[in-house]
Amino acid sequence: MLSYCDRCGEPAAEGDHGACRTARRMEPPRYCPHCRRRMVVQVTPLGWTARCSEHGALEPGAVP
Repeated sequence: MLSYCDRCGEPAAEGDHGACRTARRMEPPRYCPHCRRRMVVQVTPLGWTARCSEHGALEPGAVP
């Protein structure tokens, strides 16, 4: 199954995603790692929530 970078949305196996991994330490995911759809993201003082319309919620700290 093809997976996608949850920050830039490009295929995870293609290119260098080092900058994406570094940025993800400080920010929530933006793209669903399963289908590449933009997720609904809400950032609060206590953390973040991210939800794909197809695959549901992504848990904080989850790595695809």
